[in-house]
Amino acid sequence: MGVTRTPTNLTQGGKTKAGIGESTLRPDGTLKVTGEFAYSSDMWHEDMLWGFTLRSTVAHAEIVSIDTSEALATSGVYSVLTYDDLPTEVKNYGLEIQDTPVLAHGKVRHHGEPVALVAADHPETARRAAAKIKIEYRELPLVVDEASAIAEDAPLLHEGRDDHHAGHVPHPNIVHRQPIVRGNADEAAKHADVIVTGEYVFGMQDQAFLGPESGLAVPGEDGGVDLYVATQWLHSDLRQIAPVLGLPEEKVRMTLSGVGGAFGGREDLSMQIHACLLALRTGKPVKIVYNRFESFFGHVHRHPAKLWYEHGATKDGKLTHLKCRIVLDGGAYASASPAVVGNASSLSVGPYVVEDVDIEAIALYSNNPPCGAMRGFGAVQACFAYEAQMDKLAAKLEMDPVAFRQLNAMEQGTLLPTGQPVESPAPVAELLRRVKAMPLPPEQQWLSAGESADVRALPGGLSNTTHGEDVVRGIGYAVGIKNVGFSEGFDDYSTARVRMEVVAGVPVATVHTAMAEVGQGGITVHAQIARTELGVEQVTIHPADTQVGSAGSTSASRQTYMTGGAVKNTCEAVREKVLEIGRTKFGTYHPAWATAELLLEGGKVVTDGGEVLADVVDVLEGEAVDLELEFRHRPTEAFDLETGQGHGHVQYSFAAHRAVVEVDTGLGLVKVIELACAQDVGKALNPLSVVGQIQGGTTQGLGVAVMEEIIVDPKTAKVRNPSFTDYLIPTILDTPTIPVDVLELADDAAPYGLRGIGEAPTLSSTPAVLAAIRNATGLELNKTPVRPEHLTGT
Repeated sequence: MGVTRTPTNLTQGGKTKAGIGESTLRPDGTLKVTGEFAYSSDMWHEDMLWGFTLRSTVAHAEIVSIDTSEALATSGVYSVLTYDDLPTEVKNYGLEIQDTPVLAHGKVRHHGEPVALVAADHPETARRAAAKIKIEYRELPLVVDEASAIAEDAPLLHEGRDDHHAGHVPHPNIVHRQPIVRGNADEAAKHADVIVTGEYVFGMQDQAFLGPESGLAVPGEDGGVDLYVATQWLHSDLRQIAPVLGLPEEKVRMTLSGVGGAFGGREDLSMQIHACLLALRTGKPVKIVYNRFESFFGHVHRHPAKLWYEHGATKDGKLTHLKCRIVLDGGAYASASPAVVGNASSLSVGPYVVEDVDIEAIALYSNNPPCGAMRGFGAVQACFAYEAQMDKLAAKLEMDPVAFRQLNAMEQGTLLPTGQPVESPAPVAELLRRVKAMPLPPEQQWLSAGESADVRALPGGLSNTTHGEDVVRGIGYAVGIKNVGFSEGFDDYSTARVRMEVVAGVPVATVHTAMAEVGQGGITVHAQIARTELGVEQVTIHPADTQVGSAGSTSASRQTYMTGGAVKNTCEAVREKVLEIGRTKFGTYHPAWATAELLLEGGKVVTDGGEVLADVVDVLEGEAVDLELEFRHRPTEAFDLETGQGHGHVQYSFAAHRAVVEVDTGLGLVKVIELACAQDVGKALNPLSVVGQIQGGTTQGLGVAVMEEIIVDPKTAKVRNPSFTDYLIPTILDTPTIPVDVLELADDAAPYGLRGIGEAPTLSSTPAVLAAIRNATGLELNKTPVRPEHLTGT
């Protein structure tokens, strides 16, 4: 390489288009809205079989016997599997605690637990064969709430626990307990001029993603299996699947297929192991697709919660203390409950300065449906309660609710109850100011419309139940705090592989990560980062799979920070390698190669002053630069199990909402007119996607405020509404105008100064809507969702 080369045919360089900071359109967007996008449920393979999972019809029972003979005798059935057919001694899985059986053994612990698998040549054949399996149950006493979980005669749902949480919980039916104690709340209470208390109930919410759980397992010639699946974390799935199959991880090859939404509900396994077991047993590809009924049982939900809060304040409005207790129902298996407890406890004070706190959060084992990750992850339930408390305090002190919040708002440098300082901007007061300053929508818009009034603008909508009688307006505010990234000492990292080469005379970058694109727009951002750092216009995003290192989960608002950070770091390393090649080839051509800061822009090597030194095509010629690197955020630490002290989180995200509602007080109907949001995003890498994320999160918060709840019968622990007929989610007719004010205050420790944004708007939208309904009706309303009978007293 000692030959001196001269770059040829130099043309003027230009800034690469569609980089960070631009509202680049998503490559999958048009395909999705036109119905052309291929989701995991669309996959097909020649000669494939269809799998079906038989689930328990009771919530807690011994399995006395299972008879599969009739199912096996059904024409078209290739295999029927139960617990006894599992190939290894590893028969359980789990995100943190491996307590979830692949198939039930000895007993079932919740309604809808998988008991048997069927593979057949047609999906209806598989279903009919499964219906022929005879299972005899002997029902057992139920655990449905805290009282029944810790009663003296309570059945132990997981006897002989040996997980690392078992030693510090007060009862085996408590998954995890996290206290946080700072200062002296009892002493501080003596200095309070006003004290308010409240008991709050948060309902069980479903992620309600539209694409059902689905995947295709294809047996390999090497005895392994290829699994194409919709998931949130490929490598976590791999870690749990391989031991059950008795295969080394390299023989379980996973590829992400089209994901129709997730919101936390795909973090746990659903059909992955089942499809692989059937494929390996039959030697044929096996596809499993849940229908909506199955989906309600096939994934975890948001933890329902009961929360007890006490706040005190001085007469001039300063908070004195907080006492709170949070009980989360984790259902039959642990899933992500320990981490949800950590979030709920550490964020239970909200974005406020409170020096003296006494906090306890626990998660229960019960016979209710398993609960785990969902957008907001423990912080949602806490925000609902502490924001109701702020309104109570403001009313008792006769203060404006926004001014009261601003008076107590945390800021950069505030010490959290865990002892951790807030090290980046925390513009809580400013977000409240901005959202309050937004113009209000006109009152009773339907009045001015006269005969042309649209009933959809009224409470009750198309049901045409009111023409404005008894309709009252209400306005409410809320603000929340959410951590970003994995916490409490978890080794949170992401991997990116980037290749730069010349293809058909044009420099091209290929980005390969295992990030699950679940609809958040990560692949768009990765391409923007590559264009920005490498100065190329053509970027190829390689399909996500396990042939590259882990990208972690698409959850915790972490992917742009973590995998985006990995792409950025790897692109920077690739750029430096390209520049090294350029210096070797052209170093004597221009002194700037040795003295100037060099960049790649518009397919050129340029100085920071804009002078073009070479075409990247000439630099690379037949060479390619291919690097794979990991990215980690700064370390965190576990919270102390007695005091809760510790630097448990890496970053925080803040959002504030103002809700405007109109309530028909006679019929108990609510119309949310507007849900305005102000949020600090650090740096908007794609402004259009940022607004979309904020509006989406806001809408999910609206859903749990006024309509969404999985109803579990307390007498049987059975789910009563496992369908979108009975489990209601907001449609476009329910969704109000959502104006968004984006604030960009950089976090210097994060890539580009960005802040994870996906979850924060889900927190404060719910309490803002509740506050507005309270403002309209004068009712206390301490439960979600608000139903008509709560407003009418009927």
